[in-house]
Amino acid sequence: MALNGAHQGGGVLIFQGEIIILYCNNVTMEFGGSLSSEMKGSKTGRLYLTTHRFIFNNKDSKDSLQSFAAPFFSLKDVELEQPVFGANYIKGNVRAQVGGGWTGEARFKLTFKHGGAIEFGQAMLKTASMASRNYNFADAPPPYTAPSAPMGPAPPPAYAPPAGGYYGWVPPTGAFPDRPDSNAVYMYEAPPPYPGIMGQSGYAAAGTFATPAEAKAYEAAQSAYYDPSKPQYAFVPPPAYSESPPTYSEATKKSQ
Repeated sequence: MALNGAHQGGGVLIFQGEIIILYCNNVTMEFGGSLSSEMKGSKTGRLYLTTHRFIFNNKDSKDSLQSFAAPFFSLKDVELEQPVFGANYIKGNVRAQVGGGWTGEARFKLTFKHGGAIEFGQAMLKTASMASRNYNFADAPPPYTAPSAPMGPAPPPAYAPPAGGYYGWVPPTGAFPDRPDSNAVYMYEAPPPYPGIMGQSGYAAAGTFATPAEAKAYEAAQSAYYDPSKPQYAFVPPPAYSESPPTYSEATKKSQ
């Protein structure tokens, strides 16, 4: 997780291949616990859910905290709250990344002034679960290091998820139809330092896939079938194998 590492020119700054899944304005973020001076106080701004993390951009250009980015592996105990009085909100804990501008662990609370906390929170949990399947950290997750690569306006594929969703899951874009302004999304010419829900591949326009398996995974996600009238069902093509699975007789011989 990093402070002030995901904003540029009044907009959001993402990595090459990172995709903005959901975007919501008028969200308030508050922190609790042992905090750096930048994290104190209530902040109001824009919230982005991407294929790799969530990003908060402060609306107040004079505040010392301009952006807050939290990779999914830095989150724990995330919960969705629906109080009888007051707006729904998301709460949880976030751990600092080495080199990210602060140390330790903090509580966070995201309040949605115009609604959508439950849908956004469910999408965040789903995305984090899918991304976690691609983590293979031998020890600690990678430290935060600001890319030295150039940056520029992000291409159109970075603005929205594919129409077919990911592995049969379709993000609730109906609840969040707004997209960031085209002049408010910037991108590093460098990939994320950790995998997202599509591994390290991102979208095809970002370049070649790291492995044939990632290319097959992307192809499968694009060909997944989803019926809006039956949201509890989805068809995802079976994974592609580099070799054919063993026959029943071969498998039984090996076990004898």
